[in-house]
Amino acid sequence: MTSPTADVLGEVGLPVPVRELAAKTWDVIVVGAGHNGLASAAYLARAGKQVLVIESRKRIGGACTIEEPFPGVRMSPCAYLAGLLHPLVIEELELPRRGFRWTPAVNGLFVPFLDGSSIQLWDDDDRCIAEVRALAPGDVGGFRAMSDVIRRLRDALRPAPSESGRSEESYSGDAWIGDAPTREQIEERLGNDEEARGLLFDWSMAEFVERYLRDEQLQVAYLGQGVIGTNASPFDPGTASIRFHHASGRLGGMPGMWGYVQGGMGMVSFYFCDAAREAGATVISGVPVAQIVPGEGVVLEGGERIAARTVISNADPRVTLRLLGTAADAAWRAKIEGVPIEGCTVKLNVHLRELPNFTARPGTNEPHHYGQINAPLTKDGWRAGFAAARCGELPEHLWCELYFQSVHDGSVAPAGTHTMSVFAQYVPYKFACGSWDERREEVRKLALNSLARFCSNIDGAVIDAQVMGPPDIEQKVGLTGGHIFQGECLPPYMWANRLTARTPMEGVYMCGACTHPGGSVIGINGRNAAMAVLKDLGKK
Repeated sequence: MTSPTADVLGEVGLPVPVRELAAKTWDVIVVGAGHNGLASAAYLARAGKQVLVIESRKRIGGACTIEEPFPGVRMSPCAYLAGLLHPLVIEELELPRRGFRWTPAVNGLFVPFLDGSSIQLWDDDDRCIAEVRALAPGDVGGFRAMSDVIRRLRDALRPAPSESGRSEESYSGDAWIGDAPTREQIEERLGNDEEARGLLFDWSMAEFVERYLRDEQLQVAYLGQGVIGTNASPFDPGTASIRFHHASGRLGGMPGMWGYVQGGMGMVSFYFCDAAREAGATVISGVPVAQIVPGEGVVLEGGERIAARTVISNADPRVTLRLLGTAADAAWRAKIEGVPIEGCTVKLNVHLRELPNFTARPGTNEPHHYGQINAPLTKDGWRAGFAAARCGELPEHLWCELYFQSVHDGSVAPAGTHTMSVFAQYVPYKFACGSWDERREEVRKLALNSLARFCSNIDGAVIDAQVMGPPDIEQKVGLTGGHIFQGECLPPYMWANRLTARTPMEGVYMCGACTHPGGSVIGINGRNAAMAVLKDLGKK
């Protein structure tokens, strides 16, 4: 089955004139067509509600979309891999029928080191342990214990669904569905498991790895997994919970697995859009909203008023505050303003003549190219890099995480070429000297040079590269501060402390990554908001 939304790369435009939209009273208006907003719209439309989705940019999908940064190359500007996408949403919105396919990255995490050694942490337990034994034979038991605490915590908070796995009842123990559990409810689930408690609430990523592993190379191989998209050092309390968050998925019935969506990550948003429109929702793009009026609807930048008693914001919380203006509840405003939302990551979308040739394991079509790759930093490098970015400077080297969609899906690039997603940190949102426009080429060289320390061919392999720092991400996909999770996902801002779908304002709801259960391409945030709306409308 083809995707009508993908056929136009998400540029759905304005199917009917604004005056016709404004002449109608809608049940629900969704502000922002990111993947969660589209998921909300699909659920509400399937429940018989008259739903209008309004996207300010010309392309729907937000940070999870598809564009052509280079001729013949299709890439998502920000989102690059699926792992936390909720299986219940996939089933209920019938994504497989719409064409959804994904390839698990079972080759795991490959980390080269400057001394020429390396490790590939396969998803297969036996192969993974063999690699650990070869690099750090004294850490085999500790590595198993470290992996086990992640498994125990995942099973406590997101137990495997019952055998059918096709209804909400199958996921009755999943703490991601519905309202977030309280700290007391989480404590009850964890029982006497102090390690799981430390992982979820307290430990830094450095504490986590040092607790279980003695070999410093093996430790640093993992440090980046505790700060992905997080403006914190791996030595800061709570960063180990970021590692857990990214290991808590159950996509495809494969706990903790990540993988590649056929056609690119933006296909997830496109399929959600297809589901919403198939159910009767109207989705428009290129139409900015200027104001949310609680209980009444929205005002467009053109001055038109569109009526709806219910408005769901898929915009980030700072944008939502701006749209609400003086109508925002004061305590709610203070909570939002207390959540850090300044990003520290730079994203490079790269077109390659050939895949990187890593000197630790030479070759340009090797098993590690089919998984994920980290260009590591030393512990001192992590500390110095974070400190530099906080002062508005660039570090000596960047930590980089690499993915190659094209090795799994040849449709995304011209024959004989490849795509490379580079997710790197730390960079400043604002430079102490100069602007992002003035220093973008410097950041490009820094990122590629950070990789070149481990590769022999980067200079000649790169055809072109798109570089997006936090302000670019902010401008391109509308994420305030360029923060990919609409605000920090550290323990003080998660679970019962995270924003809820319901707000104190009449008829105003939230559905983005700023809500429970947090950031990434999950979709359940959108479902949670839709279920809250349907429940509240039922009461009325």
